[in-house]
Amino acid sequence: MDKKVVAVIFGGVSGEHDISKLSAASVINALDEDKYFVLPIYITQDGRWLMYDGAKENIKNLQWEKFGTPVVLSPDAAHHGILRLVGEKFRVIHVDVAFPVMHGKNGEDGTVQGLLELAGIPYVGSGVAASAICIDKIHTNMMAEKIGLKQAQYLTFNKKDLGDNVDEIAKKIRYELKYPCFVKPATTGSSVGISKARNKKELIAALHEASKHDGNIIVEQMMTGREIECAVLGNDNPAASTVGERIFETEFYDYDAKYHDNRSKVVVPAELPEYVVEQIRQQSLDIYRITRCKGLARVDFFLDAEGEVIFNEINTMPGFYEISMYAKLWNYEGMAYEEIVDKLIELAVE
Repeated sequence: MDKKVVAVIFGGVSGEHDISKLSAASVINALDEDKYFVLPIYITQDGRWLMYDGAKENIKNLQWEKFGTPVVLSPDAAHHGILRLVGEKFRVIHVDVAFPVMHGKNGEDGTVQGLLELAGIPYVGSGVAASAICIDKIHTNMMAEKIGLKQAQYLTFNKKDLGDNVDEIAKKIRYELKYPCFVKPATTGSSVGISKARNKKELIAALHEASKHDGNIIVEQMMTGREIECAVLGNDNPAASTVGERIFETEFYDYDAKYHDNRSKVVVPAELPEYVVEQIRQQSLDIYRITRCKGLARVDFFLDAEGEVIFNEINTMPGFYEISMYAKLWNYEGMAYEEIVDKLIELAVE
């Protein structure tokens, strides 16, 4: 059997660079060496592309970075792969499938996907349009409204709106959404740049913090309740997993709670009535289809005190290490992590 050459692309110029390394290490370890020839392609935080062909154990700690050799992904479909710098010449390395294990800007937003489209290389995950829509909370909310999903009330602003108008903006938010509220950059993940505002001073600071990460800002009414998530897998005929619940002791599920606070935990399956689970699964499939996602996504919801399901967001490349929520949800359905990785490559080729 001929081995498929799989380029695992990770890192990137993003606030979620470190999370990408964790996910990529898990993917690389899960790829069966009898079926795949793996090319780890690391994008540094300053945008350099490097290829590594040493021990897999070093992927996570990046001690190998100084030994990586420069590569570029060729947009020329005739190459169908990467160009590796050897001396003063580039050598073409054919790639059968790319697995972009990248989170946030410059990776999960359609940029890398567009380059892979030009190169003619099949890749894991959603295409250019779906990636761009789903990373943008404003556009995602508009799509959710289109299909009638209930969500938190929200307002949107542009970075240019701040300036001399910040007091007026704060007044509008106070009267229409009330305190506390959440302020978010439109296009980041892993809670990067997100703040909870309880008063005008915190709100103005939060608006300026969000504007550092994105030119567009979304301010959402605070939702209280349980945080529930569902995993979706597939292309034109996707399947939804059971649902899981995130339980944490911080005020909200921020970056530290997600990745550094071991007091946070996930419960799979969530203890919910079957009709609520089915409602969440159906809504997950609905948003997945209308945004034209492919491969995989994790869909996040709130469940309020009255038991109402409220859509929060959809992630086209969720945290993807062995113990992430996405993996745990499919593990419960009987799929091992290695099987999920295999299936995603199969879906990419399809």
